[in-house]
Amino acid sequence: MDAEQQAGAVVEALAAVADAGDAEFLGGFFKTGPGQYGEGDVFIGVRVPATRKVAKAFPGIDPAAIDILLDSPVHEHRLAALFLLRARFDRARASRTADPSIEAAAVEQYLAAVRRGRVNNWDLVDSSADQILGQWLLDKPRDLLFEFVRSDVLWERRVGVLATFAFIRGGDASTTLQIAPLLLDDRHDLMHKAVGWMLREVGKRVDRLLLTGFLDEYAARMPRTMLSYACEHLTPEERAQYRALR
Repeated sequence: MDAEQQAGAVVEALAAVADAGDAEFLGGFFKTGPGQYGEGDVFIGVRVPATRKVAKAFPGIDPAAIDILLDSPVHEHRLAALFLLRARFDRARASRTADPSIEAAAVEQYLAAVRRGRVNNWDLVDSSADQILGQWLLDKPRDLLFEFVRSDVLWERRVGVLATFAFIRGGDASTTLQIAPLLLDDRHDLMHKAVGWMLREVGKRVDRLLLTGFLDEYAARMPRTMLSYACEHLTPEERAQYRALR
């Protein structure tokens, strides 16, 4: 079976579990209307658990088939492709099946998809950035993330932030705390949420004092949503204190 046939099989499997009612709901939820951040995206109505299940049924799919799916106008096709790419990356990193060349190729394929605008909604970013790019950069220079957060493209900026979740899970908040100040003036609510979320995780998973130290310095400049997300696990008194600084 060639790459086009493999991609076609995934498309058929997704179509078999699609629901028209869910397609309408998801199109609204992911803001596909004129002028919205997901403008023009197409949904066929497959929820994430079902998409994940379909992807698991194609473990050895050709990377070229993944690219075909990534270039589809259908959102669920792209999400399934990212699940497949993550699985390929994970297998290449696993101790029993480790293959650095496949691992590197999967990362390059992911970066190419990001740069050509195929990882282009928040769920696509959040399902892939830290699991692929972040994991890859754990023991490597992280300059690329600073390039992404300075991009004019919303989704590249979100990839740059969300990739740091991999470092946070490993107990390293340094890159998140270097990136967050660069995005204090970002005008998009989705970035306010992303940065606030990562700061919250710094306080929750790494060191609460790192979070409060950041807030002591920057709370007065932080957008309301970013600050709200970052303070979520603090006491009511602390939240009120930081809100009062704005």
